[in-house]
Amino acid sequence: MPVVSASKSPAVSRPHARHSLAIVAALGLTQIVGYGTLYYSFSILAPGMAQDVGLSRESVFGTFSAALLGGGLAAPFMGGWMDRFGAARMMVLGSALCAGLLLACAWSPAVWFFIAAVIAIQVASGLVTYQAAFASLVEHAPQNATRNITYLTLIAGFASSVFWPITTTLAAHFTWREIYLIFAGLNLVLCLPVHLLLARRGSGQAEPVSGAATHPPVLGVLAPQERRRAMIVVSIAFALSGFSLSSILIHMVPMLGALGLGVAAVTVSALFGPAQVASRLVNMIFGERLPPTGLAMLSSALIALGGILLAITDGNLVGAVVFALCVGLGSGIGSIAQGSVPLHLFGSQGYGAIAGRMTAARLVASAAAPAVFALGMERLGIPVSLFLNAALGLLGMACFALVGRARRPLE
Repeated sequence: MPVVSASKSPAVSRPHARHSLAIVAALGLTQIVGYGTLYYSFSILAPGMAQDVGLSRESVFGTFSAALLGGGLAAPFMGGWMDRFGAARMMVLGSALCAGLLLACAWSPAVWFFIAAVIAIQVASGLVTYQAAFASLVEHAPQNATRNITYLTLIAGFASSVFWPITTTLAAHFTWREIYLIFAGLNLVLCLPVHLLLARRGSGQAEPVSGAATHPPVLGVLAPQERRRAMIVVSIAFALSGFSLSSILIHMVPMLGALGLGVAAVTVSALFGPAQVASRLVNMIFGERLPPTGLAMLSSALIALGGILLAITDGNLVGAVVFALCVGLGSGIGSIAQGSVPLHLFGSQGYGAIAGRMTAARLVASAAAPAVFALGMERLGIPVSLFLNAALGLLGMACFALVGRARRPLE
């Protein structure tokens, strides 16, 4: 069977290239809505949820941590389903599930029902967010998947900038239940039709390019005997980097507010999105000079640097702005690494299951982040918590460095 490397792609016909870009653009819209409604909005709505359902704020964030844990544990199974049934088809199911679960959460008549709904939403989100979208792009055109993943993350980087202000504005006029009804409608009206169209066009199946019957699979850089060890090390790296980012991201707006920025906290936090976009633009121009593992290392370094700078400046406006930019840059590069590192190291065959295992490690570790970081801020203070969080990120960077020396086996 012919194979190609992740860094060397054969020529692609213009019609097929336009078709691929259309798929990327369509998926980008659904990623903005998916991440915005299912993830980024939660920290802003959490206080209203806590007051309404009779839980403490810490308990609500603890529920969200349990939800992320559930999503992480489900990720390998979902990856296997995507390999078996096609990622685009699974995204159709995911859109319907997410819309229904948002409606169920909005209706929650009791605390136990609310907790179950929040957990179910995060489990179902794995069928519509990056894990599924990346798998769809790999299945559609594996040899161009790294480029298309970069394009997709470029668009999806606007999710926080779009939905933090939208959610804050809506929260001033509506209850969290009413907002979740609106979000359910967005998933149903915008995302479901897009995923249906992609599934019907066979976006989860390879299409002919330059007269070939099928796209040749991408070969990973690892020799067979190196794969098991590398899987463990990379999973640990993604877990540490995921914990580091999730700790900051879910608490960014309230944390900056607690440091004295007040209403400016939302404005400063909104810089996170443009920084993500900027990082992906830079990667589009210079990314070929740095392997995916190098991108992952740079991501961890930037997020750690941002946390350290915020701790040192203790809420100074300039420090907060640099913090938001560093975290945004690191998150943007890290999103590309999430999709490209598994492809680079292990290849395109069985990509869904392999990426699912790594996603599981990242999400399981991230699951503890909101509650642990909230407890750390309460007991140790924000600066100390940021320093400790940065140390974990740098440890993840070292793990990525260990596998970054891998070389392609002789073919």
